[in-house]
Amino acid sequence: MKPTPVRRILWVIAILVALGLLMAGLAQAQAQTLISAPAIQVTDDRGRTVTLPRPPQRIVSLLPSLTEAVCALDQCHRMVGVDRYSNWPEAITRLPQVGGGLDPNIEAIVALRPDVVLMATSSRASARLESLGVAVVALEPKTHADVQRVLGKIGQVLAVPDAQRVWRRIDAAVEAAAQSVPPAARGARVYFEVNRGPYGAGTSSFIGETLTRLGARNILPAALGPFPKLNPEYVVRADPDLIMVGARSVEGLAERPGWGSLRALREQRLCVFSPEESDVLVRPGPRMAEGARLMAGCLASKAVPAATGAAAGRS
Repeated sequence: MKPTPVRRILWVIAILVALGLLMAGLAQAQAQTLISAPAIQVTDDRGRTVTLPRPPQRIVSLLPSLTEAVCALDQCHRMVGVDRYSNWPEAITRLPQVGGGLDPNIEAIVALRPDVVLMATSSRASARLESLGVAVVALEPKTHADVQRVLGKIGQVLAVPDAQRVWRRIDAAVEAAAQSVPPAARGARVYFEVNRGPYGAGTSSFIGETLTRLGARNILPAALGPFPKLNPEYVVRADPDLIMVGARSVEGLAERPGWGSLRALREQRLCVFSPEESDVLVRPGPRMAEGARLMAGCLASKAVPAATGAAAGRS
């Protein structure tokens, strides 16, 4: 016997009620899990131990590399606000922006009711936020080891198991990029300009470490620090085989005093990265492997012929 329309309606209502009760039960169980989760303690890069009562569900990030790390751990959905420079992944661009990382809008951050704010140790906002009762975790990666450590710290803050899986993917992909560099390009002496000033990427920076893994030789020694401001004459004296620079900084490069004589410019051994590529290259985070591939591609396309390799002895 076919069910009557009334019976069908009653069946639909019963199913909807059952589904509603099931969803409510699941939500209550999830909420109870969060409430009963043990408190989280993490020591940040200031050396301060930060205690959170439970895994944070509302996160504000004031450093693009930290924003990207949260998303690489599949926790983008917990983000409620970012600094003006965080622009990856694309979903992040739809979140409220709360100013720059060094001088953010404190009122805008507080209005977002964050459980925790992730920021650089160099930010001036930490003391003010903490005085208002906002939990702050300050982390600032500068080397490959820092990136690995910071991923672990963020995984600890977010209660994400095996956060180091992201680092393992990065490390393996950087190694693959290194294997792709042709022998003719290995040993090339490289100057990587981070931005106008000029500021260069030194050997001890994460960019310098990537160049070393790719088989390149950095003209800026570790003794100068990670990102030293240079006298333009320093680059002229070093006369690199290859220059890497972002599109934002390339204008007027050849007009700098003495730079017209640089072999890299005369022989067009210059890689100019788009603004999007530059963002990838200068952020010590999950996209470092993509940065390594960009640099490897530059080395491959501007490979220094073996005949000029003798110039390497001048560094």
